[in-house]
Amino acid sequence: MTQSNNPAVTPRSGLALTSHDLYLFNEGRFYRAYDKLGAHITTQDGVAGASFAVWAPNARSVSVIGSFNGWDPERHHMQMRERSGIWHTFIPEVGQGASYKYHIESIHNGYKGDKADPFGFLQEHAPGTASVVWKLDYEWKDQKWMAERGAKNGLNAPMSMYEVHLGSWMRDAENRWLSYRDIAPKLADYVNRMGFTHVELLPVMEHPFYGSWGYQTTGYFAPTSRYGSPQDFMFLVDYLHEHGIGVILDWVPSHFPSDAHGLAYFDGTHLYEHADVRQGFHPDWKTHIFNYGRTEVRTFLMSNALFWLDKYHADGLRVDAVASMLYLDYSRKEGEWIPNIYGGRENLEAIDFLRQLNQEAYKEYPGIQMIAEESTAWPMVSRPVYLGGLGFGLKWDMGWMHDTLKYFENDPIHRRFHHNLLTFRMLYGFTENFLLPLSHDEVVHGKGSLINKMPGDEWRQFANLRLLFGYMFAQSGKKMLFMGCEFGQRREWNHDAALEWEVLRFPHHSGLQKWVEQLNHVYSNEKALYELDADSRGFEWIDCNDSQASVVSLLRKGKKPEDTILIVCNFTPVPRDEYLVGVPTEGFWRELLNSDASEYGGSGWGNMGGKEAQMVPSHGRPYSLKLTLPPLAALFFKAEYSAEGAD
Repeated sequence: MTQSNNPAVTPRSGLALTSHDLYLFNEGRFYRAYDKLGAHITTQDGVAGASFAVWAPNARSVSVIGSFNGWDPERHHMQMRERSGIWHTFIPEVGQGASYKYHIESIHNGYKGDKADPFGFLQEHAPGTASVVWKLDYEWKDQKWMAERGAKNGLNAPMSMYEVHLGSWMRDAENRWLSYRDIAPKLADYVNRMGFTHVELLPVMEHPFYGSWGYQTTGYFAPTSRYGSPQDFMFLVDYLHEHGIGVILDWVPSHFPSDAHGLAYFDGTHLYEHADVRQGFHPDWKTHIFNYGRTEVRTFLMSNALFWLDKYHADGLRVDAVASMLYLDYSRKEGEWIPNIYGGRENLEAIDFLRQLNQEAYKEYPGIQMIAEESTAWPMVSRPVYLGGLGFGLKWDMGWMHDTLKYFENDPIHRRFHHNLLTFRMLYGFTENFLLPLSHDEVVHGKGSLINKMPGDEWRQFANLRLLFGYMFAQSGKKMLFMGCEFGQRREWNHDAALEWEVLRFPHHSGLQKWVEQLNHVYSNEKALYELDADSRGFEWIDCNDSQASVVSLLRKGKKPEDTILIVCNFTPVPRDEYLVGVPTEGFWRELLNSDASEYGGSGWGNMGGKEAQMVPSHGRPYSLKLTLPPLAALFFKAEYSAEGAD
C-alpha cells in the first residue's frame, strides 16, 4: 500500500460522527456504534481512504499506527470530538487489508500503549494482534430463512441444538483446522442427516489464546481469522441458513482478558472494567469484569450484541456466565466484594443491562432467541421485562444436567435410592423456558467423556447413554448436545484435535449415532415432544414413584389429544415383562422408538411394534398397556387413533 505523507484530517463523509451520535454514545444508547466507530473505508472530498474513531476519554493524545505509516505514532494524530472522549481521523489512501492499532498516551501515570481497535472488524491471525481495515459487504442468499425463522426459533418449535467448536469438529489429514468455507457443506450435511435443527457455535469472536475456546475474547467485532475472513464466516452462516439450519452464537459479555492489546487499562485507566478488584477482576478466570454502570461500556456491549444479529444474521445469542454478572459475590468470600447501594449482593447495573439488551434485541430482531447460561435459582430469567424478568427467551437447565448425570453415574443397583434426581426437575420445570444442555463443559477439565461417565461394561455404557439421550428428549424443554457425544467419543474433548470420527466403524458407536439421528427426527415430527415445551399442559407423569424398579412413565402432549406420546424408561439392566402402564385411550399404541433395538446396538427386546390397550384401569387412567421393558432402555409410543377416538 502506498504510504501517505498527508496529515490526518477530520472526516466529512457520510460516516462522520454527528453531535447526536456522540450524545447517544455517552448516554449508552448508540446501539449501532459499529457503523461509525472503528475503521471504515470511505471517501472525503473525493479522496479514498479510511476513517478511524476510538473511545479513549483519558488520553492526552491518540494516533493511528499501521502498515501504511511504518507504525510511526507521529504520522497520523487523531482529534477528540467535542467532550465525548471519542477520537477520530481520516487517512487518505488507506484501504482493505491495512493493519493498524491505536497508539494511546494517557493523561495518567505517563502511560503509553498500542491497542487493537475495540470495534475492529478483523484482527490479524494470532500471534499477531493488530486490527485490519475491512469491509463487511456480502451478498446474502438466506432471505427465505430470515423471513421464516421466527417459526423455527419459537418456544412452540422443535429446537435440537448441536454445539460445535469449529476448530476441532473436523480437521484435515495434517490435523489442520478447516476454513469457514470448507466446513460449511460438511457441517450442514451432517447436521441435516442427524436431524439437529440448530448449531450453537462456541465463541467465534477473536481470541489470542486458543485454549480459551473463544471465551477470552479480545476482538468483540471480529470473527477469528484462524478460519478465514469475515465474508468467509458470513458464507458459513448463509450456507447453514440455506440448508434450513439455525445458527446460535456464544457471546461473552461477562468478562474479558488482560492481554496488552485488548480492552484492559485501555487509555491508561480502568475504562471498560471496574478499578476496584472487588468489582472488576474475576478470581476464577483471572479476567476483567465489565463496568455495566458506565454508559459508554453499555453502548459497546449493546452494539456488539446487535452487530452479530445484524451483520452476520445470527439467529440468537447464548449469553455466557450470566450468574457471574448477576451476583456481586459470585465466587468471592466475605470481604472480597462490594455490596450494592441497598447492601445486597445483586449487581443492579448488570441486571439493568441484561434487561435493556434483551428488550432491544427482540425489538430489532423478533425472530431470534436470547439464551441465558444461568446456573442459579435467580427468578424469572426467561420472563418478560415488563413482568420483572430478565427478558431472555430460554434458560439453560443446569440443575437437570447435574442431577441427571449424577443419577446415571450410579450403578443401576443403587439407583432406586436416588430416584428423586430423575423426578425433582418437574417441581420447577415450568418456572422458566428451559433448554436441556449436555454441553462442552461436561466433557473437559478431567470430567471425561459422556460415555465414560456411564457405569458398567461396554454394552451397559452404551445402553445407559442411549437411555440418557432418550430421557432427555422425553423431558419438556429444548435440547442441546455437544459434538462427539452423539456417537460416544471415548476421550475427553481436545480442542487441538478433530473428533474421533474413526470410532464409527465400531457397531456400538455407529448404533448410538443412529439412535440420536432417529431421536431428532421423531422429535421434530411429533408435536407432542415440542409444541407445549414451556407449558405445564404438555407434560404429565403416569408414574414417577416406582423407585424400586427404577422405572418412570410419562405422557408428552401437544395441543391436540391425538398427538400424545407415551414414554417409559427402565433405568436398570433387568428386563421387565408385562409391566403395567395406565394410558388415557384405547386402541393400538405403536412403538415409535426403542433404544434397545438391535440397529442401535441394543439387545433387541421390545413389544413387536406396539401393544393394544386393555380396558383395565391403572394409574388413574381407564386403559392400560402390558409392556415389555428392555434393559436400560427408553420406549416411545403413540396411539393410532380412529376418527371416533379422536373425538
